[in-house]
Amino acid sequence: MTSPPLEANAINEKNVRQSSNGVMKSLMGAVVIALFVITFVVQAFQIPSGSMERTLLIGDYVLVDKVHFGPGGVWNRLMPYREIERGDIVVFHYPVDPSQHFVKRVIGLPGDHLRLREGTVFINGQPLHEEYAIHTVRAFDFYRDNFPTDMDTTGNINTAWHSALARNVQHGELVVPKDKFFVMGDNRDQSSDSRYWGFVPRQAVVGQPLIVYLSVRERPSIGMDESSGRLARSAHLLAHFWQAPRWNRIFHLIR
Repeated sequence: MTSPPLEANAINEKNVRQSSNGVMKSLMGAVVIALFVITFVVQAFQIPSGSMERTLLIGDYVLVDKVHFGPGGVWNRLMPYREIERGDIVVFHYPVDPSQHFVKRVIGLPGDHLRLREGTVFINGQPLHEEYAIHTVRAFDFYRDNFPTDMDTTGNINTAWHSALARNVQHGELVVPKDKFFVMGDNRDQSSDSRYWGFVPRQAVVGQPLIVYLSVRERPSIGMDESSGRLARSAHLLAHFWQAPRWNRIFHLIR
């Protein structure tokens, strides 16, 4: 049997190189797109506490849209920006410790006059209808349920917020300052929120959780903060992927 001509071998090698280069370019393109999406568009978080139950459960893994509440301006023509509205769920840097991320629901907008009476939220004198809110503790807490007040029977109020609270109260109502938000957990009796540590600055908002892409029943050991690193979080996710997942919550839209 005769060997193929040298010219044919050269053509085959060239085709192989071109094919390999095409695959590498495709992979590099996919990596660039993935990095862009992870950096600028969405970010994955875990829910470590029950402060947002029933909306978000301990062990939910969520994707957060970092674009929706962007800065706007000239970019409004290209990106679907909009202002934060009452009732939006937001992920933000915890004002007391910005290395941590919290997730809560926006209740008070800039300029709102807010108060709670026996657990009911009043905005600008009108009771707020909240189908998402739940109450899990029967014991009455004066500070928690009749907010604002200078009495804190729980001892959980942040010291700096305790000092600043009086400056933002007018006629028994809390006035939300410009470019800040008052947030609360849906699980009203089990939530560390603006009642205890103050307002969320606009610039601290990371984005809006969109969807639950995985949910496991075991309480995750890695929370919303990212101090453990992406590798550790990925290993934790893989280790618990088949451990008591809540299949009915996968791809659950967050509202």
